[in-house]
Amino acid sequence: MRMAIEDLRLFYGEPSGRLVRRLLAERLDAAWGEADGCDVLGLGYATPWLGAFVGARRLIAAMPSGQGVEAWPRGARNRSVLVDDRALPFSAGSFDRVLVVHALEEADDVRALMAEAIRVLTPAGRIILVAAARGGLWARAENTPFGHGRPFTRRQLEKLVREVGLEPAAWSQTLYVPPWPALYGMADGFEQIGRRVVPGAAGLILLEATRHAYARVQPVGAAERVPLRGAALQPSPAGRGASRALAQPGEHA
Repeated sequence: MRMAIEDLRLFYGEPSGRLVRRLLAERLDAAWGEADGCDVLGLGYATPWLGAFVGARRLIAAMPSGQGVEAWPRGARNRSVLVDDRALPFSAGSFDRVLVVHALEEADDVRALMAEAIRVLTPAGRIILVAAARGGLWARAENTPFGHGRPFTRRQLEKLVREVGLEPAAWSQTLYVPPWPALYGMADGFEQIGRRVVPGAAGLILLEATRHAYARVQPVGAAERVPLRGAALQPSPAGRGASRALAQPGEHA
């Protein structure tokens, strides 16, 4: 069973949730901060980040029935809808970008969910999957949403998107600080040190995928050997190539 909407809302109003919102927002802004003229779908519980996509033509929050739905945004015309994540109520090719957060880990049928996300994506669309990292401490913290359902490794996410017909394009990690409030004030330091020294300690994985790979071919692991800086997603070292659309500074694998 999915975590209830009331519990998700409560978590993102607490210090732990506010920290997650900020760190994940930095990654998403580096990747999709400019969304001029785009139709964007948030699938799962994505409302803490949807409003940051500057210039988007349309923003829709689709919340799975097992989770529940809340009105969003507050004080404005509602743009959230309760959905069956295996049969989304949107026409094929309706969205340029799909952001999947708090959806994969507790899905009854991950591939069916992904198939629907792809169906509503335009041919040149982009999708970012955000999932709890299997090796991180947050996946073991049952008092957070990341301690529920199945966490993922980066390779598992890459395999998933390939199985449903997409190509991994870029990836990133965040949330290196342990889920201990006493350490939250040092979160930025944990981010800088963690991605260089203990990348396996990240709490969240982000993987971007597309229908097509617009990239030069490079050897597996090539992107991992390049010293990179900053907060953007970095190219995924996919065997058939990696997208250069987000080939901006990121962090070591």
